[in-house]
Amino acid sequence: MITIGIDVGGSQTKIVGFDKAGNLIAPMMAKASDPITSIYGALGKFTTQNSLQLGDIEKIMVTGVGAAHLEQAKDLYGCRWENVSEFDCVGRGGLYLSELPRAIVLSMGTGTAIVYADSAEGYTHLGGTGIGGGTLKGLSKKLLGMDNLENVIAIAENGQLSNVDLRISDIVKQHTRLSLPAEMTAANFGKMSDLADKEDIALGLINMVFETAGMMAYFAAKSYNIRDVVVTGYLSTLPQTKHVFEGLNSMFGMNFIVPAMSEYATVIGASLSKR
Repeated sequence: MITIGIDVGGSQTKIVGFDKAGNLIAPMMAKASDPITSIYGALGKFTTQNSLQLGDIEKIMVTGVGAAHLEQAKDLYGCRWENVSEFDCVGRGGLYLSELPRAIVLSMGTGTAIVYADSAEGYTHLGGTGIGGGTLKGLSKKLLGMDNLENVIAIAENGQLSNVDLRISDIVKQHTRLSLPAEMTAANFGKMSDLADKEDIALGLINMVFETAGMMAYFAAKSYNIRDVVVTGYLSTLPQTKHVFEGLNSMFGMNFIVPAMSEYATVIGASLSKR
């Protein structure tokens, strides 16, 4: 028998499953114009591609902002389903992917959520920020005239932050003893050059979102006296992710981790919530 997890987001739905032996069935995504269509479409696609029968499904665990659209449905294709806390799923999925017993889990999607996860004590939503993928998309459309995030991410790979961001090294004398790392950002977009092009601005936007989320996770980790932060969500898959969080690791002695399948952490956590 299979337990299936479904994460119904604002623009896409993710689905994954675990069998009785605890083996992960490869996750997948589906997009549709409305949540109900995406839920049924994702479930149909998942069962077809994995040669599953509806009778193989023991239970379906649903989470995400779109889960409320199922409130009037008693079942999905005749299968029982249950709504589970998205923040619990974030924490559970982050620990599963990182193989850590305790960590701060940073979920970067349209906005950003921060969860304290402890396999023994449970999961606590610590808060978050409205800075996330939605911010990146909205500002890219306004500042760059681009509303396709994939294109924004692509041009950012050729950007130069030195044309956009003000660093600590820019505001102190060369031989001054610094109490902060020279490469630390003093002000995002605080050194906006007339020579900055679209590539520089695109990278500056991505860097601003990552640094904002990363610093909030750092403060959360300090409050719990831990170093491990698991980075998850769609934005964790961007090619710029590794560089920004490695920089934070170096500056603050942290252990920001971007595990494999990081974009599927929440839906994996949903599927595991029955176990």
